[in-house]
Amino acid sequence: MNDKNPQAQNLKVEVPNEESVVKYSNFVIVSHSPEEIVIDFARIMPGQEGAKVISRIVMTPKNTKMFLKALDNNLENFEKKFGEIVLPENMNFNTPGGVIQ
Repeated sequence: MNDKNPQAQNLKVEVPNEESVVKYSNFVIVSHSPEEIVIDFARIMPGQEGAKVISRIVMTPKNTKMFLKALDNNLENFEKKFGEIVLPENMNFNTPGGVIQ
C-alpha cells in the first residue's frame, strides 16, 4: 500500500462477473502517442494465421510508469521466491510498435 496516499489503502476494488473471465495472452503490442500508451494483449494459437487482440488497455504515460513499477516490484518478488526468469538473448524490445512475444 502507499503510505503517502491514505485513499489508496481504503480503496475497495470490485470485479463484475462479466469482467472476471480470465483471458490468456502470449503476444503484446505496445504503442503510444504524446498523450497515451496503448497496450494490445493478443493471442497467437498454433495453426492460426496472425494474432487476435483480446484486450486493449489505454493508459496515461504517468499511470503506465506507475504500472511498470508495480510489475517490476512483483517480478522481483516472484524471482526471489521462484528463481530468475531467463529471457532468450536474441529478444528485441525496440521493434516498431513495441511488439513483445
